[in-house]
Amino acid sequence: MNALPKSQQARAKADMQSIWMAATRADAHAAFDRFVSIYAARYPKATETLKKDREALLAFYEFPAEHWQHLRTTNAIESTFATVRHRTTRTRNCVSRPTFLGLAFKLIEEAEKTWRRINGPEKIKLLLEGVAFKDGEPVQDDRPGQQKLAA
Repeated sequence: MNALPKSQQARAKADMQSIWMAATRADAHAAFDRFVSIYAARYPKATETLKKDREALLAFYEFPAEHWQHLRTTNAIESTFATVRHRTTRTRNCVSRPTFLGLAFKLIEEAEKTWRRINGPEKIKLLLEGVAFKDGEPVQDDRPGQQKLAA
């Protein structure tokens, strides 16, 4: 988004959302190609960044569909560390290292109480057993060794 002018960011954001909100990997690739064709000529820096990380951006399609909501966002991580950063900046020079670490631990422990539970927790067992997923659905004829490593 930073590589685009402010006037284009709202439209580009909607176009990018159509990529990772697609129902299947094929639909996501089609939306990705559409985004690149629209923005590549005028904003090559923005599209090059996306094209470089294309497979990593769409890797969540190899996991259960119930988990996609969690895999598409880093909000749980960002909000937790924002809470710790916000509270600890005011006490930075007032405490020793062990006290500071204890404070950070307690802040994270409190933040944990508001975390959302994962959707489809029963699917985690399948992932750990090596069951492969394609477009959010389990497939039995894939290479389970690679999926187990990915999990």
